[in-house]
Amino acid sequence: MTQVSNGIKKVLEATEAILPEIAAAAKDGDENRRVRDDIVEKLKQTGALGISKPERFGGLGANAREMLEVSTLIGRADAGTAWVAMLTNVCGWLTAHMSHEVQSDVWGGDNTNPVLTGVLMPTSTAEKVEGGYRVSGKWHYNSGSWWSDWAGIGFPVPDENGETVSVGLGIIPRSDYTIEDTWYISGMRGSASNTIVAEDVFVPDHRVMLVPPAINGEYPSISAKDEPVYRTAFIPLLVIVLVGPSLGAAEAALEYVREKAQQKPVSQTFFEKQADSTALQLKVAQAAQKIEVARLLTFDVCDRLDAWGREGVYPEPIERTRVKANTGYIMELLQEAIETLMWVHGSGSYADSNPMQRWWRDIHVGTSHAVGSPSIGYETYGKMLLGNETSITPMI
Repeated sequence: MTQVSNGIKKVLEATEAILPEIAAAAKDGDENRRVRDDIVEKLKQTGALGISKPERFGGLGANAREMLEVSTLIGRADAGTAWVAMLTNVCGWLTAHMSHEVQSDVWGGDNTNPVLTGVLMPTSTAEKVEGGYRVSGKWHYNSGSWWSDWAGIGFPVPDENGETVSVGLGIIPRSDYTIEDTWYISGMRGSASNTIVAEDVFVPDHRVMLVPPAINGEYPSISAKDEPVYRTAFIPLLVIVLVGPSLGAAEAALEYVREKAQQKPVSQTFFEKQADSTALQLKVAQAAQKIEVARLLTFDVCDRLDAWGREGVYPEPIERTRVKANTGYIMELLQEAIETLMWVHGSGSYADSNPMQRWWRDIHVGTSHAVGSPSIGYETYGKMLLGNETSITPMI
């Protein structure tokens, strides 16, 4: 098992102390489609929004397990808030794979603990110019948008003739982009996953990382050579980190149902409390086991990724597709568990005043992210298991 560093333990302890405040603010975040600013500030103070900053810049250099520990913990109070923390930390991890110059730009200035966000999808155009690229586009679902100091943007990389030759991830400062308020969705509403817009911004070469080589473990950063956490497999980590917020929310929902079952009757029966019903006991046990399996599998994946990084081993495609399939299975387990818990708790689960309906919405939205699609994960892994080399996605 991967050990959690003392620095991360302190972050977890400080964050756990403010969980009641995060939970109390969750309804506001859901209604206003953004986590309350005071909650974001408190998370900055605990260090929970910057755990993946490299040690060379005074950071904690969090590994996969540590990132999941933090986002799962916050998810127990509010999944939308946890999503912001998860996205910020994984974007910091991505930035640490880039040139030392861009790391100095991001972490070496006056703001030593910036909020980092980003979108890998290259929904933009780019032109090669001297010293870099001119990029224009819109990037949807940029979680944590309102608090972002730097953003990673995916773009098609052209050559001097304008022909697309690769896909890049560029890092641009907040002054180079605007935000469109587009996050109107049923769940994870507090994540403020709005659209960022950039018009003809200059992205210097040193702030660009080519994505296809990174997928195969070829990183430009010296961090990736010196620090094991940045040798972790690229896409597998980007996939598994998505689980934390929903896992935490499912655990919170289970505890809520267990507590309420001690006094809530079973409607139209003689049971004065749900806890006495064998039918409901069976259902709660099934939901609890699915959540437990999801947790065990999540941290097993994390520990494998961290071990590969420590050993300097970049996993073969079959192992990377296994992570993708496992993540999809975890997402299915969490969806099934929350559906069962909603049924156990009863029709009151859907009331606006009941946190169950928010957990239900958040889990379904959180586990529907395309990168963790169960069907795609199963197909890619199944092909590998059976020796079929047909590729259906580069995201492995």
